[in-house]
Amino acid sequence: MGRPPPPTDGTQIGRQSDCGDQAAARSNRAVVAGREECRRSAVSVREAGPADAHRVADLAALTFPLACPPGTQPGDIETFISNVLSAKHFETYIADPNRTVLLDESAEAQVLGYAMLVFGTPTDSGIRSALSHEPTVEISKLYVRPTEHGGGVAARLMTSALDSARRHGCRGAWLGVNQQNVRAQKFYAKHGFEIAGTKTFVVGDRTHDDYVMQVQL
Repeated sequence: MGRPPPPTDGTQIGRQSDCGDQAAARSNRAVVAGREECRRSAVSVREAGPADAHRVADLAALTFPLACPPGTQPGDIETFISNVLSAKHFETYIADPNRTVLLDESAEAQVLGYAMLVFGTPTDSGIRSALSHEPTVEISKLYVRPTEHGGGVAARLMTSALDSARRHGCRGAWLGVNQQNVRAQKFYAKHGFEIAGTKTFVVGDRTHDDYVMQVQL
């Protein structure tokens, strides 16, 4: 018996069309993945220089309000930014030999995130008593542009910050995180940080409760 004729109801053509659509979809995904890989490979983390102060301050002014606990007054936030996060202050931080400011920067020279390390023994006796690894460094700030959340910027900055701490001979690193900020606590835990104690953080007239978290290097 001879082979039956091919179907004439469009089944075979439909399958070919499906295969073509699938191939096109795979091709599109490959292009998108390639672009994303190029974008990631173009990103670099480096130490900030004097010329970067204004750009870091702009990002700090954008990101600090997003990290404030609910109920923090807008006026208090503005005052904190003016008194702690202005371009003049970052010029001082960048010039300070006991501090390192790191930038995560795109190929287009956009600052995607920043971190600041403060070397030396903490002045707060409560924090000193909570820490068990000396010499130590504070990861004082680690902020990411909102459009880059979930894109690996924070992880790159933290890895670079801890690498910098090791190069400076530190045996441990610590930071403060609001006790209500569970998401940040989970992120720090992924990088080896553990709760070691508590401290307070003042913005305006409000005193916020923080955890002190540390990691051994």
